[in-house]
Amino acid sequence: MNRSAGFTLVELIMTMIIIGIISAVAIPRFFDTDVFKSKGFADQVQATLRYAQKSAIAQHRNVCVVVTASDITLKIASTSGATSNCNTTDLISPAGQPSDCPSATYKICTPSTAITLDPAATFGFDALGKPFDTVGKPSVAQNTITISGATNSIIVEAETGYVHSP
Repeated sequence: MNRSAGFTLVELIMTMIIIGIISAVAIPRFFDTDVFKSKGFADQVQATLRYAQKSAIAQHRNVCVVVTASDITLKIASTSGATSNCNTTDLISPAGQPSDCPSATYKICTPSTAITLDPAATFGFDALGKPFDTVGKPSVAQNTITISGATNSIIVEAETGYVHSP
């Protein structure tokens, strides 16, 4: 009795069709690094906002967050008090370095020109960790920062200052 082993022509063609579909759909996603950079940057923004809030509580001072289309800058008030303005004193990063951006201030910058922050805003955290839009006046609405390319936004709750993704 002769026994033949192998694949039929139908099985080979179906395998080639499936491989073709996978290569047309999945492989281009691995080469688009902006999606991965955007998600990583969204995590970095969320961590930075939490750090700003925790620093305000720990140092019992106002910490201001300035959001532009390409970066986030953190400043801290030089004196404690609810009406203290965030002046030119930079908030030092947890690593003790001023920034990874090309400047002297503590900033986090978008990793690519294709990734932007929206909307540009200025807000801060008081000594209790509550957000404010104007120094001495608590926020009445939540702050939402959208990162282009990321699947979600970052929300800073108005009453508590809780920083999270929806």
